[in-house]
Amino acid sequence: MTLVATLIANESRPAITDAVLAEARSVLRTEHQPRILHGEVAAEVLLPGSAEEAPGLARRLRAAFAAEPFDVAVQVAGPHRRKRLFLADMDSTMIEQECIDELADTIGLKDRVAAITERAMRGEIAFEPALRERVSLLRDLPVGVVDDLIRDRITLTPGGRTLVHTLKANGAHTCLVSGGFTLFTGPISATIGFDEAHATTLGVRDGRLTGEVLEPIVGKETKRATLVALRSRFGLEHGDTLAVGDGANDLDMLGEAGLGVAFRAKPKVAAAAHVRIDHGDLTALLYLQGYGASEFVQ
Repeated sequence: MTLVATLIANESRPAITDAVLAEARSVLRTEHQPRILHGEVAAEVLLPGSAEEAPGLARRLRAAFAAEPFDVAVQVAGPHRRKRLFLADMDSTMIEQECIDELADTIGLKDRVAAITERAMRGEIAFEPALRERVSLLRDLPVGVVDDLIRDRITLTPGGRTLVHTLKANGAHTCLVSGGFTLFTGPISATIGFDEAHATTLGVRDGRLTGEVLEPIVGKETKRATLVALRSRFGLEHGDTLAVGDGANDLDMLGEAGLGVAFRAKPKVAAAAHVRIDHGDLTALLYLQGYGASEFVQ
C-alpha cells in the first residue's frame, strides 16, 4: 500500500521550502520525490506503508516540525482520495464567527453567551440544552438584525468558496450542516455555493425571536445522520466522503467521514479527527485530496 504525506502552510506565510521537504523525506524514509502543489505553500510526497501506520507517521512528522507554521497529514493514496461528498460545519469553520454570539452582542450579552458556546464546543456540556439556554436569552430580538449581522459582521473563512466551487466542478455534492440557525445558513450557504444546507430553526413571532428552538435541533447525531443519508442517496462508498468542523458536536460526523478534518478546532476535536488543520486556510482540504493550485476554481 502507498501512503501520501501532505505539508500545508498558509498562503500568507509560505514555509514548505526545499530544506523542509528534504527533512520530511528523511523523517519518512522515502525515496520518492516531492510533488509541489503550490509554491512553498503545499507539497506532498509518497511513501510505502499501511493505513494502520499513517497516524504514527503523521505524529512523527508533526513532532519533527512542531515549531514550524504548517500542517501535516498522512493518508492512503488511493482511488477514493478525491471526494464526491462534502459536509461542512458553518460557525467558526466556513465563517469566522459564532452567529449566536453575534446575536447576543446586539443586546449586550456576548460575553455570557460566548462562554456557554465555548464550553459546548469543547464538549464540556451537552450541546442541545446549552443551545436552548442561549437562545432563551435572545427572546424579543427583532429578526431584522440577522441581515445586519450577515452584512456587517459575518466574514467567510478564507479559501471556503474556492473549496466548495472546486469540489462541485469536479462532481462532488456539497452540504452545509450546522447547529446554528436557518436564518444564517440560508444566505451564507448560497453565498459560498453549497448545494444544500441543514440547520436549526428559531421560533419567530411577529418579526421577533420567541426565545425558543424548534425541533429537531441539528446536533451531533443529526450531522452524522445527514452524512449517512447523503452517502446512501448518491450510492457512495465510505471513502468518498469528506467532512470538516471545529466543535464537539462535529465529532460524530468527522468520525463517519472517509476523511474527517478538524479545522482550527477545539483540543478534543483536533485529537480525535483524521487530520487537523491549524495553519492553512480551507483550501488545505483541496491539497489533502491532491489538488494543485492550478486546478482550483475561484
